[in-house]
Amino acid sequence: MNYDAVVIGAGLGGLCAAFELSRNGVKTLLLEQHNLPGGYASSFVRGRFEFEPSLHEIPDPESTETIKSVIHYLTEDAALNIDFLEVPEAYRVILTDSSLDVRVPFGWDSLTDVIEKEVPGTRGVLQEYRDLCIQVQQAFAYLNTDQDNLSYLKLLKEHGNFLRTGSCSADTVSDVMGIPHRARDILYPYWCYLGVPMNRVSFSLWASMLNSYISSPAAVPRLRSHEIATAFIQAIEKAGGEVRLNCRVDKVLTDKAAVRGVRLATGEEIDCSHLVSNASPTSVYTSLVHPAKAVPPSAFRNINSRRHGFGLAVVYLGLDIDYRELGLEDYSYFIAPHMDTETLYRAAGDYSSPAPMQASVCLNAAVPDCSPPGTCILSLTAGQTNGVWNKVKPGDYFEAKQTFARILIDQFEQATGVDLKNHIEEIEIATPQTHARYTGSWNGLVYGYEPEPWDGIIPRVLGMEKETYLRGLDFCGGFSYRAHGYSSSILSGKAAAE
Repeated sequence: MNYDAVVIGAGLGGLCAAFELSRNGVKTLLLEQHNLPGGYASSFVRGRFEFEPSLHEIPDPESTETIKSVIHYLTEDAALNIDFLEVPEAYRVILTDSSLDVRVPFGWDSLTDVIEKEVPGTRGVLQEYRDLCIQVQQAFAYLNTDQDNLSYLKLLKEHGNFLRTGSCSADTVSDVMGIPHRARDILYPYWCYLGVPMNRVSFSLWASMLNSYISSPAAVPRLRSHEIATAFIQAIEKAGGEVRLNCRVDKVLTDKAAVRGVRLATGEEIDCSHLVSNASPTSVYTSLVHPAKAVPPSAFRNINSRRHGFGLAVVYLGLDIDYRELGLEDYSYFIAPHMDTETLYRAAGDYSSPAPMQASVCLNAAVPDCSPPGTCILSLTAGQTNGVWNKVKPGDYFEAKQTFARILIDQFEQATGVDLKNHIEEIEIATPQTHARYTGSWNGLVYGYEPEPWDGIIPRVLGMEKETYLRGLDFCGGFSYRAHGYSSSILSGKAAAE
């Protein structure tokens, strides 16, 4: 059969790409090897609990002429039927070595008030920092307009601070502005959403993400991430697109340095001249392209130069008690011994580290009816650097998972004073190996390539034409130019379709 475009992978990027192609009249086929769409945007059931595999929240900055939120895109531009509920607070950060325990409401003014209370005299520099983060996100909004009509003179004139900080790490900007380390302890918890320590992460990406998350309340879908994936599937099929689940792509077929189709695991060949891959460039170039010699050496140099980001290990808990009765007063918890992000990053390279950083969520605080009455759902999540769980011998795997779960549960109990162990009704422990098995992601990674300053969004955008190694092939998802995260993955699919 012949299609105008084929999309490999029904992760959020692939779903959005297939939707945009279909609703714009492109004959599109979406292929997914799993029996469910969504990738990590899914759900699973244990006993009487339905768990959210990955989502913490989607930022929903107030829409302006230059900045439109992803939720605005999903519910208004795409008109998908998704019921979003606001998250009650930005986060609670608990640093056990320094006895720091603060709740951060949404809003820059509220964040500034919290930090000013803990670190008097910082209000002025934090307001300057806020303004810089907003300027960076406005510049990204400009870059996301019509690519053919971009003016680099306008970018230089109106978004100069964006260019001045483009090659800087987040720590470098904090150092230059003189932000005290105690203030950074409260400001920095979202670093683990990027999975790169603050002395290496691109300030541009950090600033845009921070403004997105902190400026106004974030939200979650009432029916877990699966609600987003299901809404996309319905919209794709309504627009005339075709979706095949349980359908694995075995090879990407090429001819004269251009895509000509795909071969399925069943042996069926499908012709197309355009291909959007939600699978990573690492997977495509090393395993899928046929003939293999069609991949130029420059493509391998490209993927080998990049560092793969975090996988995740998660302890999912179904508790037999109401979250308020248990004392879980917050939705989002960042718990760590300290906020030395380089040390925390190194700890993510040891699955048995006694001092990890966890980003944990009580879903009921945002979706009260997400579990049966008198129960609640708590998910404890820690980043894991690429390949760390490969070191575990098969015979030791079960005990290693148990050890990891005990570390996170003990850390949460000690930091919050909440008794979890006596209320566990259901427990599921997922490692990067689990994610690899259920989503097919390379090495079980949840994040894409690490967005260091040399490989941040600006260099990726500037290098996009040079990094087109096969005509007709585009990438979306966490490994694309927008880096990882739900919002970035969705918008990368839109960009790939366009």
